[in-house]
Amino acid sequence: MTMTTRFRPMVLIATVFWIYVALSDVLYANRMQASLTAMHVGHLFAPWRARLLQHLFLYPALLACMWASLTLGWQPILRRLPLQILLGAGFAALGEPSLWLGLSALIGFHQATYAFLSGVRPGTPLSIVPVLEVWVASSTSFLLTYGFGLALVTGFDVYHRLRDTQIRSAALERALSAAHLAALRMQLSPHSLFNLLNTIHSQIDWDPSDARSMIVQLADLLRRLLHAGEREFSRLSDELQFARLYLTLQQRRFSDRLTVLVPEPEGLPAAWVPSLILQPLIENAVVHGLAHHLGEVEIRVEACASQEWLWLRVSNTLMAGEPGRGDGIGLKNVRERLSIQFGGRASFEAAPSADGRWLAEIRLPLLADVVESARQEAGRPPRANRAVERPEPGGRAGSLVMVEKLRAG
Repeated sequence: MTMTTRFRPMVLIATVFWIYVALSDVLYANRMQASLTAMHVGHLFAPWRARLLQHLFLYPALLACMWASLTLGWQPILRRLPLQILLGAGFAALGEPSLWLGLSALIGFHQATYAFLSGVRPGTPLSIVPVLEVWVASSTSFLLTYGFGLALVTGFDVYHRLRDTQIRSAALERALSAAHLAALRMQLSPHSLFNLLNTIHSQIDWDPSDARSMIVQLADLLRRLLHAGEREFSRLSDELQFARLYLTLQQRRFSDRLTVLVPEPEGLPAAWVPSLILQPLIENAVVHGLAHHLGEVEIRVEACASQEWLWLRVSNTLMAGEPGRGDGIGLKNVRERLSIQFGGRASFEAAPSADGRWLAEIRLPLLADVVESARQEAGRPPRANRAVERPEPGGRAGSLVMVEKLRAG
């Protein structure tokens, strides 16, 4: 935050504060003088116009001292505190000379000087002692007034800097989370590519034409993988289309053992999901399902939604007595991404199910595609295989809108 930015609110606060002080001082002096006049006591307080001029003359000094105080700061306290007190004492010492200047502007230099030296009462012998007494009293009063004003300005300055620090901290946290998510998404790419290249490599010697066809499919898959890795969210239909391509390649390698069930796009809820969130679950089902099972393996991908939640499930055939699986790179990746993007609102579980299958289930808030939902309700087919921009809330009219439906608590 620049000094100019800090100075502007300080001027506003100091100005309002000083207007209040000036009005309070004038009203108090007039009320006290009226009471003394009723008691047949002469003038002890300067005229109200002189007091207004006094505060007007002190106003630039107030701003200068407060600006110097903010610039000086309070740390280290042992070195800064004496300087801060000196600033306040210097301002307070100007109170009585400013009143003399105000009287001089109204009644002239000589009469104002005589009034001060005589204690502002005509007929009183001239003496320097009353002047010093009044000066000390006036300085004490203005020192306390300056302290209250400085506390207001310093408090607002501290609040302003704390708010700016919180804003910068939040921006850095968002940038760090975005970078972390990007790193996690990119972590999937070499992992997926390694598995797919192994699949194609095993087919080169046995069926070269089939291997060439698989290379074409792999190119399409990699193109989708790169596009998905650049976005935080993808349509559920696009995510499952990617899963279908990957499983098709695996099915061509294990055609006699692998059965794949993936829902059709027409029956899917119109929703957004984190990009590539299903891929590690599907890879886990393929690798562990085929590695620990000698017979046929069925991999089933499911998606269902309520008004508030979306469930994504990937399950595979589980051989009796198969040892439990720990969280590998892929499953840890899923947990970490859900934690960053949804906090405690999303959950992920992977364990044997009651029907003898291994089930990995994600539950997350439903991020509904409002435009796509309206298109489906109108009976028109959804636009499939279309390049998708990252959904942003509050987008322009006609853009894809992402609405998060959450239940409080």
